[in-house]
Amino acid sequence: MADLLELPGWRIDWATAEAGGVPFPKFLAEAFSKRMESLGCIFQPIYKMKEIMFPDKNWPLYRLALFSRHERAYKFWDEVLKYSTDQTSFWN
Repeated sequence: MADLLELPGWRIDWATAEAGGVPFPKFLAEAFSKRMESLGCIFQPIYKMKEIMFPDKNWPLYRLALFSRHERAYKFWDEVLKYSTDQTSFWN
């Protein structure tokens, strides 16, 4: 985490977030989004990320997110999210 996010004190930030009731996946997604924002991308909240679930187990596997410096990209991403469906055919 420290290397990925270039955030050596992430454990302190996590302890504060956890005490405030923030789940770890949300903390991680938003910390990553803040890191991308520091590189010039527009911050993306967790609700703009598509959660992919492990089929048959109903466990979250990962989140898909778009990071761009241009607002137009997010208009396309919103359309993708609006019309996306859960896909599990690759797991059969």
